[in-house]
Amino acid sequence: MIRRLVQRVQDRVQTLLARKPRSRRTPKRIPVSEHGIDRALVSRAALRTCETLQAAGFRAYIVGGAVRDLLLGIAPKDFDVATDATPEQIKSHFRRAIIIGRRFRLVHVMFGAETIETSTFRALGTGERDTDEHGRVLADNTFGEQHEDAARRDFTVNAMYYDPAREEVIDYHDGVRDVRRRRLRIIGDPEARYREDPVRMLRAVRFAAKLGFEIDPDTREPIGRLATLIENVPPARLFDEMLKLLTSGHAVGCIERLRAEGLHHGLLPMLDVILDQPQGERFVMLALSRTDERVRAGKHIAPGFLFATLLWNEVLTQWNARVGAGEHRLPALDQAIDRVLEVQTEKLAIQRRYSADMREIWMMQPRFERQHGQAPMRLLEHLRLRAGYDFLMLRCDCGETPGELGQWWTQFLQADDETRGKMTQQRPEAGSGTRKRRRSGRRKAAPGGATGAATEKGDHDRKQ
Repeated sequence: MIRRLVQRVQDRVQTLLARKPRSRRTPKRIPVSEHGIDRALVSRAALRTCETLQAAGFRAYIVGGAVRDLLLGIAPKDFDVATDATPEQIKSHFRRAIIIGRRFRLVHVMFGAETIETSTFRALGTGERDTDEHGRVLADNTFGEQHEDAARRDFTVNAMYYDPAREEVIDYHDGVRDVRRRRLRIIGDPEARYREDPVRMLRAVRFAAKLGFEIDPDTREPIGRLATLIENVPPARLFDEMLKLLTSGHAVGCIERLRAEGLHHGLLPMLDVILDQPQGERFVMLALSRTDERVRAGKHIAPGFLFATLLWNEVLTQWNARVGAGEHRLPALDQAIDRVLEVQTEKLAIQRRYSADMREIWMMQPRFERQHGQAPMRLLEHLRLRAGYDFLMLRCDCGETPGELGQWWTQFLQADDETRGKMTQQRPEAGSGTRKRRRSGRRKAAPGGATGAATEKGDHDRKQ
């Protein structure tokens, strides 16, 4: 019975993979008088990459999301180039260029701080493609023609080519029409394309939220059924895609779309639970809305801070449970962090530098509760003080911790040394009974509350 079921699934996968995206050999060539792309928005490095390859006798075009954004009048953040030159030929024509990738071989052409990702047209045939049992492509370096390369791309709005020399858009799949209609439509059979690369489901959500596009009904239909395929994506690649989604400037919209499509389950441990709890959802959505504001204002975004906000509810839950079981507050927090990061590593390969930032931000939170003596002055020397303070203010703003604590630290950070000295001499009311509570053995206070601030001093001193 089970064998027949497995065989049936495998047969279905092979049938879907046999459905190649329709390849149109003759594209529409749209002149500048119709598409209206402003050449001034095109990166000089991207222009030079195309010009160099074309001068060497190759075809070379700006491709993908950059063309889509140019059609929308948006200055692209990144530029990709597609060409009929092989990776080795591309590399030979640039002073600073490296070949990268195992699954897909690409060339990074570097001009100062800017990198132009340059790829060779890929063939449409599936004969030499290495796939897993779910249909996900593991390796594919078969080069082909431009019309095949266009059919291999995910969405019609990402399958257009811009020739900067002639200033024309080459469109094989009516991408220009879909941009104007603000519609996101996948190329080929949706189920087969999602099986080839499950990340396309996340990309559909991100593009729809970022661009304000509607997902075509046929493109949307399989997503709910195939959501579990996300589990087969390598953690490092999943982390990269989630980071793009959360730093798109439309993170709130992306999360809402993820939930609507059923894709939020399992991407981040307990994220689906967090979004069903008023306190956790309020904290996450407030953090993401402020992240969106910073991105749109062109300000720096720290990935470590962002992921710290997303996983804080789980850390807090485990921290409370450990303290309630009788553990000291700081060791309990440290153990809670270890557990959450351990679980997280199984799903998303968060880089060590980011997880280190997350740990420092989290471990700083109980230290903010100490407002007396030298503790606040020592905290001023912490390298992550600003990030920790911003995190504290999020907690205050969503009602997790008393607003008075955030007000005190805001005043303290803005004050001069003399005023700071006076503030730290005034013992907060919540701390006046610290020693009595410690003697009575009442050590199970909630980490975020007033009694948590009272017990923090003794625990922290012992750790020091």
